[in-house]
Amino acid sequence: MWRRVWKIALYFLVLLLTLIGVGSLYQWYGSAQDARSYKPVGKLYDVAGNKMHLYVGGQGDTTVVFASGWGTPNPYADFSPLYKGLEPHVKVAVYDRFGYGFSDTTDRKRDIDTITNEIHELLRAANLKPPYIFVGHSLGSLETIRYAQQYPGEVKGILLIEGGSPEYYARQDGYTVISYGYRALRNIGALRALFQVNGFSEWANDQSNGLRLLPGDLKALSNKAMLLKAGNRNMTDEIRQSRANAKIILADKKPLDIPLTVLTADYFGKLGKDKAWENSQAALPSWSRSGKQIIVPSSSHYIHSYQPGAVVRELLKLSELKVPVN
Repeated sequence: MWRRVWKIALYFLVLLLTLIGVGSLYQWYGSAQDARSYKPVGKLYDVAGNKMHLYVGGQGDTTVVFASGWGTPNPYADFSPLYKGLEPHVKVAVYDRFGYGFSDTTDRKRDIDTITNEIHELLRAANLKPPYIFVGHSLGSLETIRYAQQYPGEVKGILLIEGGSPEYYARQDGYTVISYGYRALRNIGALRALFQVNGFSEWANDQSNGLRLLPGDLKALSNKAMLLKAGNRNMTDEIRQSRANAKIILADKKPLDIPLTVLTADYFGKLGKDKAWENSQAALPSWSRSGKQIIVPSSSHYIHSYQPGAVVRELLKLSELKVPVN
């Protein structure tokens, strides 16, 4: 009896190891093919001994700098629904943190001051003149607020797209299980196989409207980035340190002397179901002496994937503000 059970268990173990091995080879081969066509849309700059990617488009005297949310594999594709409305009026600069988009991965820890200093070095290397308007989506809010704390003369205003407050993130554990899960599924080829299933891409990108506002080439770029980048060590360390990073910002808290606009999704009428998030969003404008909150209807966490016009309107309003004279 037990001998038979052990034999069956051994067969299943051999089968599992075989599937993992085949899947890993499948991922290795697919990644090699993807890497050949995964070419930067902007420029790569030397930052802290590695290559960091920055896309710059548009025109005008004001530069709008975009910080993506945690785990967004390709920020350029993610923010693309906004470019048509912005680029005739302002410069648009979308950077990839290390581990994202077309940037390298790095061995440097993902503490908030290291991240912010890298952004500062990148913008200087690209010869983009401040003051900037910063846009932070989700966890990207932390680096935008920290940048304004460290380089107050370089920030004209901040717009947060469902950006979490430092108070909110300081109460949340930096769970890495999702990141490790994505990495495991990617490494064994399971994620790549799932993306071959009809409808999986739309389901996986549900919070960003199934990528419906993206043209075919940018959908492919976003999915390719997911298969190359998801759950890498920089993303994992970034979420691991999110709580500590929020506390660093809180320790330096004082109202910012720049306008701050907070865009909060209504989650299709279900915002009130998450009271902690709803209340933290309502309190977030207090980080500025001239802060305001706008609830965006018919949208979810990636507001720019549902209502890009609402984001563009508020950014253009910020771009028209005069820089305060100290």
